[in-house]
Amino acid sequence: MKLSTLKLASLYIAAAGMLAFSLASGSIKGTVAPAEGGVRAWAESSTDTMKASIINGAYEITDVKPGTYKLVIEAKPPFKNAAKDGISVIDGQSTDAGEIRLEK
Repeated sequence: MKLSTLKLASLYIAAAGMLAFSLASGSIKGTVAPAEGGVRAWAESSTDTMKASIINGAYEITDVKPGTYKLVIEAKPPFKNAAKDGISVIDGQSTDAGEIRLEK
């Protein structure tokens, strides 16, 4: 009986730890204008790089660890890539990077 209780307690602790770890992230979202000019949004830090597709001019990069990122919008010709520095992500929150305007 004690062994069964110990196994159950260990399983509970492991599950709680994994759940807590998975909640320790945020996201970066925003829009691109013109909507048809953007392909992908990239979030880069000194340790991580994440990406998301741009759909109808909007993107959301999920599972972003807390920290400061450079946001890069990958554009399709004739538009040029654009970047925005200093995007801060806080644990468990969504950061709105606003609208990024692409230039030709």
